[in-house]
Amino acid sequence: MPDGVPRYDDLPLIETLGFAHAWGVFGEGDQVGTLNRLTPERVLAALALVRDGVVVNLALPLNEPDPPLSGRRPYVHVVEALDRNTFDDRLDSFSLQASSQWDGLRHLRAREFGFYGGETSDPAPGAGPLGVDAYAEHGIVGRGVLLDVARFVDGFDPLSGEPVEVVTLLSCAEAQGVELRPGDILCLRFGWTTAYRALTGEERAEYALEARAAGLAAGEDMARFLWDAGFAALVSDNPAVEAAPGTPGEYLHRRVLPLLGFALGELFDLDRLAELAAADGRYEFAFVGVPLNVPGGVGSPANAIAIR
Repeated sequence: MPDGVPRYDDLPLIETLGFAHAWGVFGEGDQVGTLNRLTPERVLAALALVRDGVVVNLALPLNEPDPPLSGRRPYVHVVEALDRNTFDDRLDSFSLQASSQWDGLRHLRAREFGFYGGETSDPAPGAGPLGVDAYAEHGIVGRGVLLDVARFVDGFDPLSGEPVEVVTLLSCAEAQGVELRPGDILCLRFGWTTAYRALTGEERAEYALEARAAGLAAGEDMARFLWDAGFAALVSDNPAVEAAPGTPGEYLHRRVLPLLGFALGELFDLDRLAELAAADGRYEFAFVGVPLNVPGGVGSPANAIAIR
């Protein structure tokens, strides 16, 4: 197994849930989960992938989607004069997870069993265990690999709620000629950004009330694949990485975030990166993400780029 960690089928099981967990695999009191796989050696190898120095922004504008999804409120941008020649600005009612964002390890718990590592205390403002500031301190830098599912699957509908199975991911990787490696930051393009931007204002307002999106299947086969492949982080252009609304009782977030400790990135803008990759056949790149250093934060804007 990558990095000497147990295989998925050898992980302990929470019997009540029927889900495997990786608590303690990366050491007692671990704060960053699968980001431990981003070792200095892998960071150096990722930087060696840069050929032409082209930088690709992977984050949507902070005010997109508009209106925000999942009942979040839009922020208010205030610009004010500090004196005659100096200006400052701030964001009021700013949700850290309304646009391109990282789910921190405080974002979701596995019912009464707790957050990642078995932490059971409710998150509160300020410094505390599993805060996104631990992600910021570690950094999210490594080999990014793009799987352009939307381009690979004929007739793929990003807004359909279709679950994408492991076999599709492997077939897509083979078709693109890309090897999936331990420590990779797996970037999944489902075509959501393009499809969402094609909606009218009225359609976007309706969509915000009940978002449907194609994404990863939520079953154990997917969790097993993601863990055993040794990925360091999962990034997608859709709102939840997994398909939404999904199947009741099958929830990939619960399997991989609080139980396996995966860093999840959602609503990333992967369209330009996909165009460049399709043009020259290079689907690997240096990925750089630096979440905001918010003590005890539940999540953070993405702040991510690809360097080719």
